[in-house]
This record gives sequence, C-alpha cells and structure tokens, in this order.
Amino acid sequence: MAVASLVVIGLIALACMAAPLIAPYGFDAIDLSSIRQPPSATHWMGTDDLGRDLLTRVLYGGRVSILIGVLAAFIGTAAGSIIGALAGFHGGRTDNVLMRMTDVAYAIPTLPLLIVLSSYSQSAIASMAMIIGLLSWMATARVVRGEVLSIREMPYVEAARSIGAGGLRIIRRHVLPNAIGPIVVGATLAVGNAIILESSLSFLGLGVQPPTPTWGNMLQDAQSTMASKPWLTIFPGLAILLVVLSVNFIGDGLQDALDPRAQTGG
Repeated sequence: MAVASLVVIGLIALACMAAPLIAPYGFDAIDLSSIRQPPSATHWMGTDDLGRDLLTRVLYGGRVSILIGVLAAFIGTAAGSIIGALAGFHGGRTDNVLMRMTDVAYAIPTLPLLIVLSSYSQSAIASMAMIIGLLSWMATARVVRGEVLSIREMPYVEAARSIGAGGLRIIRRHVLPNAIGPIVVGATLAVGNAIILESSLSFLGLGVQPPTPTWGNMLQDAQSTMASKPWLTIFPGLAILLVVLSVNFIGDGLQDALDPRAQTGG
C-alpha cells in the first residue's frame, strides 16, 4: 500500500506542478455559456458556477493545497523536533517547562484557534502554512522527546560528552540524526493533517481567497449545489481523499521500515 500510495501521490503532485502545461484552460477563464456543465469530452470534470473548467481548477488548486501541506508540515516538524530534542536531552526543569507548554498547546482546540488567527492574516499561502505549522508541532515534540530520552544514554553520546562537546553540538550531530526515523514518519503524516486543516479553513471561507483555487475553497463554492451538481464536490473531495490517504499509507510504511521493533516483531 505504501508503494502504491507513493505512485498515486507522485502522479497527483506531478500533474498539479505541471498544471500550466497540461491544463486545458486558464484557472480563472470564465465561460458564461458553459455554466455548471456536467463532465463531458470538452470538460472532463465539468464546469462550475462561472463556467470555469473544473479539471483545470483541481490541478491548480492541488498546487496550493499540497504546497501549504508540505510547508506547514516542515514548519511543525522542525519546531516539534527542536522542542522535543531539548526536552529529552536536558531533562529536569527544561523538560518540565517544555512538556507543560506542550500540554497547554494540546489543550487548546486547534480549529477554533486557526479560525481566529486566520481571520487576522492576509490568507496568503505563506501565512496559512505558518499558522498551521506553528499549531501542529506538539505530537512531533512528544515523539522526539521519547526517542531522545533513550538516545542520550547511548555510549556514543557519553563519548561525545567526555571529549567536551557541548549540548547543542551533541543534539545536532548525534541525537537528531539518530532520531530521524520518527521525525520522518511524523512529517509525512503531518502533510495530510495540514491539507485537511487548510481545506477546512478554505471551506469556511477563511483560507486562501478566490480567485486562487484550492481544494477547500472549491468545496466551499459548491456547497449550495452539492445535491443538484455533485461533480462540483466529488472531484475536489476525491483529490483531498486520495492525497491524504496516500500520505497516511506512506507514513505507515515508513514507520514499519524505520522501526526495528516492527521488523523483528518486538
């Protein structure tokens, strides 16, 4: 499933990145004579309320949604890895402060806070990725902390300490490279979570604003015609489903491949 998912998400990402080359129309090209047309040979996924080609908008929307997902996952994973590594390596008061901060962040409902913060942002791609990333680091921090707690007792860490290496150098050169397995898995799963959060915000009208398409705001535009014009929601919804499922299967596969306990059955 992980290999098949990698192929699926690779094809989707490639098609989205090549949208200017393969899309049959401009993403904002309006044709009032072809409003809400069902899928046909001319428009493979039909058209929307303004006669815009849905296939084109799905491809261009995927560029934005996937980019926000990747950027947000990178930001959240980087922040969580740093906080988790510092907490696990230093222990004591540092660990208590950072983990209590993590618990407080966990206790705050993510979506309502995202709605509040996004209402004050410019709904740009960079700001959306930053907001989502900075609100999704907690799981990575806990996983990395647990991994670092065991790594810091390893002989090579003691050897680095004995020759006078500082804490930050040990974390950078020895601890984090040996905790890369759970970090990579967490980053992979975070991409799917970020795409869902971005789509939720866009569906509520608080994400990236039209005319720039995203899968979420395409669903928001089509909510009034969900029953009568189902293709307007099926195709962007299917794109979200395929990408998120593929990312999760890839994350599961990486976890099995990088976790020695999973390979030995222990």
